[in-house]
Order: sequence, then C-alpha cells, then structure tokens
Amino acid sequence: MQSLRRVSFFKDIDDLDFDRFDRLCLWRRFDDGELVVDYEDESSDVYFIVTGEVRVLIRTVAGKEIILGESRAGQFFGEMTAIDGAKRSANVTALTKSELCIMPAHVFREVIFASNTACERILRLLTGRIRELNSRLAEHSIFDLKHRLYSELLRMAHPRPGKPTERVVTPPPFHHVLAARIGCRREQVTRELSALAQEHIIEKTRGALVLVKPTVLETRLEEAMREGG
Repeated sequence: MQSLRRVSFFKDIDDLDFDRFDRLCLWRRFDDGELVVDYEDESSDVYFIVTGEVRVLIRTVAGKEIILGESRAGQFFGEMTAIDGAKRSANVTALTKSELCIMPAHVFREVIFASNTACERILRLLTGRIRELNSRLAEHSIFDLKHRLYSELLRMAHPRPGKPTERVVTPPPFHHVLAARIGCRREQVTRELSALAQEHIIEKTRGALVLVKPTVLETRLEEAMREGG
C-alpha cells in the first residue's frame, strides 16, 4: 500500500499514525498536460505532489488567465477549499508526468489536529504563500511592466553552477508564460527581454535563460521600490 511517508512534506514526522491515514488517501498518476482540478470544481480534496510538477492558474472575471506559479514534489494544493468549503478558485494542470496523493478534506483536517509537527508545517507554508501573494500585489501596484518582469525572472531563477555571480532559469520560459505571470501581452515580454539582451544583462543559451547580471536587476527594483514608496 502507498504511504504518506513517501511524501516529502511528511518527512521526519513521528507524531502521526501513518497506517491509519494511509488507508484514507487515494494515489493517482497524471500525464503531462492532464487537468488535475478546474475552476469552481466542487471537490474538496487536498493534493500532495509525490513526483512531477503542476501549474496553477487563476481566471479573472473577464476570463483572462494568470499563472500563479508551479508546484513541485513535496508541495501541496487544494487546502483552501478543504478548509472553507468554497469552490475551487484555480485551475491546476500537470506539467510533467506526476504522481499525487489525494487526501479528502476531512482527513486533511484530522491530520492538522492529530500532529503538532504537521500543523506547524502547514501553517508556515500557508503563511509563506500569503507573504508571496502580498509581495506580488505590491509589485503590481508599484512596478511598471519591465520591473514586474525583472522581479519575476529573479523569482524563477536559481544559482548557476560554477558561476556564482550568475543565475539561470531552466528550461527557458516561454514568452507567453512570462506574460501570463505578470499580466501583460507576449509581445511586451519579447520587447523587454530583447532590451535586456542588448544590455548584456541576460543571455539565451541552449536549455536556459541566463541572468548574467542579476545584481543590476535587483538594483533597478530597489530604485523603483523607493520611487514608488
């Protein structure tokens, strides 16, 4: 039988009766591009990602889709509906072949109250998400398009092996994906990325978008924040 012990989120938790909760969960595999949950879905399960990656989208009243981000192994989603019972507010689609542990809402709530360790981890993760959303809201209020793009590139990037002053986004993001992340048109993203390349701040390589001078982007954001504040 599949076990929650395989889920990174539950690693090193020793105050939870895994045998009991394992029997109450469902395990399912999804192909890349397969829909996991959709907007206003009436299900209330919580999904723990065992392997793979999913993308989370929200849709505005006007029908425009905005990418909130990607979630990977060890993370979870669907907890808001499990807590308040409201309809799904986001669309989640598998980006790669993925295996998910599907936990019913009542089981999720039982886990929270049964394990102090699990409860603390969930609270910390939820707090982190709220802080990130607050940060994004501030960016949309203060920054113009190009500064929102700078911030998103820095958020997506990670250190480049062997070159500590550089950062990379792998694989290189599609322009329409970046546009959906920061709320603009693909053509605007293409124009701003071209300008950054001409300044030798970014560089496109095979399999990656390299932030050659990430400190320049950070400095520009700090200046824009001061001016906007």
